[in-house]
Parts: sequence; structure tokens; C-alpha cells
Amino acid sequence: MSTRTLPAPVVARAGHRRLTLGLGVAAVILLLLMAASLSLGAENVPFADVWQSLTAGGTDADVIVRGVRLPRTILAVLVGAALATAGALMQALSRNPLAEPGLLGVNAGAALGVVIAMAHLGVASLTGYVWFALIGAGIATVAVYTLGSAGTAGASPARLALAGAAITAALTGVISAIVLLSSTVFNGFRAWSVGTLSGRTAPVVIQVAPFIVVGIVLTLFLVSSLNALALGEDAAKGLGANVGRTRLLGVVATTLLCGAATAAAGPISFVGLVVPHMVRTFTGPDHRWLLPYCLLAGPILMVAADLAGRLIARPGELPTALVTAIVGAPVFVYLIRRRRMAGL
Repeated sequence: MSTRTLPAPVVARAGHRRLTLGLGVAAVILLLLMAASLSLGAENVPFADVWQSLTAGGTDADVIVRGVRLPRTILAVLVGAALATAGALMQALSRNPLAEPGLLGVNAGAALGVVIAMAHLGVASLTGYVWFALIGAGIATVAVYTLGSAGTAGASPARLALAGAAITAALTGVISAIVLLSSTVFNGFRAWSVGTLSGRTAPVVIQVAPFIVVGIVLTLFLVSSLNALALGEDAAKGLGANVGRTRLLGVVATTLLCGAATAAAGPISFVGLVVPHMVRTFTGPDHRWLLPYCLLAGPILMVAADLAGRLIARPGELPTALVTAIVGAPVFVYLIRRRRMAGL
């Protein structure tokens, strides 16, 4: 019997079971990748030693597992969740399927905040970058939405994309001017801007985790409003959604997620763009399922990319941003050519 001949409630329950099962499978995949991330690298550590180090300590592997790989793996999970969630949120708010932190100027704003902190305030540590990256990301986000919403026509996907491109170009020019005036700032910015999780320790994780957690909670709070907004502003208002509050809280959540993730790992491309589209091919546009899946799919991609970068070039490693770009670009092209972009 085809699904067309089944009663709607039966079809709905089957779909609910499928999506719930998918979340469980994704969670298992993420846990396996995290275990592999703790075990594999320039020097492989047996899983038994990893478990012993995590549960009891006192092993020769403590320095590698607890000191280096555990913070790095946790940060990969946080950054992946933050970027994927921010991408889905920005696509919903702007109703633009190409919206992501890099396109709408958020990464450039965060980068400018970091550069100013390096050049004029003497900040030289990753933990010191966070506040400046958040401020820069917030200013850029507000500027893009203000510029894209100016005039009687209001905001539209095309206007927001153009505003994001203009703000990104302007901020990139300012960043280039600053870093070229100082070799010290240039070297520091170059090391940060490659987009990597290498060298990130527990203090960095502790610094950015609260911002990312608050941003995720804010986004999940907006689930119903985002579903209503997908129907258009007039329909959303008719359904009782507070469009102004939704956009304001969405901007705050985007700033927290992108600013913290970019401050910790540098600019990471394609995660915020590709992951929501990949998830939509399975869940559809319903944010009640889309966002939880993004919270798992984003970390899966980040942990896998970080692990691949360590294994491909060991004993050295490839920057995580390079791996996500190599993987993300062809996947995105495939989604466009074969499946078309899933509706928002």
C-alpha cells in the first residue's frame, strides 16, 4: 500500500518515527567520530588508553588525550553546532537560501574585531579575541540588516545578499589596510585566519562555550516563529508571530553563534551554508526538526573535517577550514544540480 492511500495521521507518525530514528543514528555517528578524534592523529592512542585517561587518568596518554585532543574535539562540536545553527537561522530570517555567516558579513565583522584587538590593544591570546570578535560580528550583522532593510521596499533576500557583499568588501579592505601596516599583526592574523582547531586548549573552550550555548537556546526558542516567518511576514503576523522580536532575537543569536565560533577557530566556510541544505533534503523545511539535525550534522562535519586534516597530512595537518571547503563545495554543487535547493 502506498503512502498516498494511508490516512494522514499514519503517514505523519511514520515520518515522525523516521526523523526520530535519524536523530539517534546521527548522535551515534557523532559519538564514534569523537572517539576516533581522541584516538587518532600524529600519534595514535589505543581506545583502551583513551578510556582510561578520560575516566581515571594517570596514564602516559593524559597529555595527548586530556590536554590536546579532548578540548579540540569539544571545540569542534561547539563550532560545528554554532555555524550550522547560525546558517539555518540566517537563511530563515533573510529567506535567502545562500545566507551564511561569510556571505552576510558576520565573519568579516568578527575578523575586523580581532585585527583591531591585535593592532591597537595588544591582545595576543585566543581567549582575548572573543569579546572583540563578538562586537565586530554584532556591528556587521546590524549593518547588513539595516542596509538591506532601508527604503520603503523593506528587506528582501536579494537586498540582504547585496548588503552583505558590500559590507564584507568594505570590512575586508579595512582589514587588509591594518594588517599590511604591521608584520606582527600580519603574522598573528594569518595564523588565526586560516581557520583551524590546532592549538585550541581548555581555556578557549570555556571562554566560547557560554556564548554558543546561549545562542543555540535562543535559536531553539524561535522555532515556531521561524516556521511562521517562512510563509512571509504578513502570514506570520496573522499566525500571531512577533516578527520584530523574532528578527531582533535572531540577530542576537546569530551574533553570539558566529562571533564565538569565528573567534575560537577563525573563519570556517561552507558549514553554515551546506549543512542546513543537506539536512532539509531529509527533514524538509520544518525548523522543529531542521534545527536539532543541524545541531548534530554540523558537529559531525567539523569533527570529521578536523580528523581528516590530521590524518591526511600527518605528522603535520591541514587546516580545518581547508577540508570543509574541499568537501563543502562539491557537495553544494551536487545539491544544486541533482536535488535543487530545498525550500526554506
